[in-house]
Amino acid sequence: MTNHVSSKLLYELSSACSQTECEVCESVECASWETRPSNFMAKNYEILGTCQFDGSENIWDEYHPQQTTIWSNKAPIALKHYPYNRADVLRCAHCQKVYLTYTEFGGYYVDQRIRLVNPDLIVLEE
Repeated sequence: MTNHVSSKLLYELSSACSQTECEVCESVECASWETRPSNFMAKNYEILGTCQFDGSENIWDEYHPQQTTIWSNKAPIALKHYPYNRADVLRCAHCQKVYLTYTEFGGYYVDQRIRLVNPDLIVLEE
C-alpha cells in the first residue's frame, strides 16, 4: 500500500529540500506540468507516496482561482483537484527536491508528466 501524502506533508517535504544545483535534477526543472524528459532516471528518485484518495478518479475539476491554467508555472497545487488527485510524490535522492508525477491517458497517447513542487503554490486543505 502506498502512503497518502496530504497537502500539509507535501508542504513540509518541499520546504525542506535543498535549493542547490543538482546534476540529477537539472533536466527536470519544471515549474509547471511537462512531459517527463526521456533521460529521467527513476532510480534517482524515491517514491514517497500518492495524492490519490478514494473517489479521486471521479474528480476532473481543476482549481484556478487566479485564472491560471494547468500549464501555468503559477497554477496552484490543489491536491483535491485534477490532475494533482492522480499524482504520486517523488523526491530526488541527491538534493531532496520534491516532484509530482502522473500519467495522462489521452485519446491516442499516454504521457508521463512531472512538476517540481513549489511550496508557495500548495493549497493547504484537508
